[in-house]
Amino acid sequence: MPSPRTIIGILVGGGPAPGINSVISAATIRGILGGCDVLGILDGFKWLMEGSGGKVRPLLIEDVSRLHFCGGSYIGTSRANPTKTAELLDRVLSTLAQLGLTRLITIGGDDTAFSAFKVEERSAGRIQVVHVPKTIDNDLDLPNGIPTFGFQTARHVGVGIVKNLMVDAQATARWYFVVTMGRKAGHLALGIGKAAGATVTIIPEEFTERPVKLRRLVDVLIGVIIKSLDGGRADGVAVLAEGLIEIVDSQDLRGLEQIERDEHGHLRLSEIDLGDLLRREVTKGLKDLGLSVSIVSKNVGYELRCADPIPYDIEYTRDLGYCASQYVLDGGTAAMVSIQDGRFTPIPFKQMLDPGTGRAKVRMVDIGSQSYQTARQYMIRLTEEDFNDPDRLSRCAALAGLSPAAFRTRFSGIG
Repeated sequence: MPSPRTIIGILVGGGPAPGINSVISAATIRGILGGCDVLGILDGFKWLMEGSGGKVRPLLIEDVSRLHFCGGSYIGTSRANPTKTAELLDRVLSTLAQLGLTRLITIGGDDTAFSAFKVEERSAGRIQVVHVPKTIDNDLDLPNGIPTFGFQTARHVGVGIVKNLMVDAQATARWYFVVTMGRKAGHLALGIGKAAGATVTIIPEEFTERPVKLRRLVDVLIGVIIKSLDGGRADGVAVLAEGLIEIVDSQDLRGLEQIERDEHGHLRLSEIDLGDLLRREVTKGLKDLGLSVSIVSKNVGYELRCADPIPYDIEYTRDLGYCASQYVLDGGTAAMVSIQDGRFTPIPFKQMLDPGTGRAKVRMVDIGSQSYQTARQYMIRLTEEDFNDPDRLSRCAALAGLSPAAFRTRFSGIG
């Protein structure tokens, strides 16, 4: 039997991120203290889409009061997409009605945000919906300087991993190609690479002309290695955003069409080993130039998603969870939670949509910003200054077994 009290439902969509449990905890406590019952909906929209109302977990204060220290998701998560058809949306709404739910808090990234928007729109006022922005990719369209929760913890853990790889690279005179998560934007790769002081970080946003030939990416990395060798270093770490694979010319990626896609139509990037692809192509390219360099590829992604949140993300997510519950308690709906200048600021769902695609907007790295330009200054990359310095140009060309003119022709303007 439905509870005589108002019921708030909480669900999580998309990949895990540090701080999910903290949002669940804070939202549950505020909801209960506000006079509501709280249900955790297991595995995102998955079971709601199947009409199954039994996959829920009543949430009590004593169950969640210490969850904020823990990574993972107490109520699971999935990438199930209810926006594929109107029938699925109606089934979700019917199942929520069977459960007696009139208020829903969703936690997730851009796909879950879009699903929340569509559920609220389809409900025509029958259910209040508020979304809490979560992704280690940091690519939801929040105001500049405001991270999505989980990003800071993922960067923190990622920096520790890259730092260890930098020590190993120096000790063994080898290179590491480290691929980090970031389907569309390079925030996480750049945040890790810049903070760790990696040799170079390469992100999709720096390539304005699309698609990008695989040879260009390979030559960027070969150029970095040659410049490092000229500087007396046979080791280094390159941090690469996984989203690079989506901008590479598909003609250069044999068999890419066979890669599976997820519920939202995205390539399953975990099935494409970008690091190993570049390792093989760069090794071959160096060999053709008469250079032998040891390169190891390393994917850094799943290690970051379920890490215990650092205090920054714990505090941040407790604010977000509290504000999400308070918003629906106050009658609010159809908005994403944000904290701006220390104050709760709801962002209406309709403002989140890209008018061109009809999907949730994606926040990209601003390559014109001072922050990005500072990061570039500390990277080892071939620049126009190198080509305008006759001595350096000659040295680098000699390392590659090329004439200065041939070296300039191949590597000038690669980015």
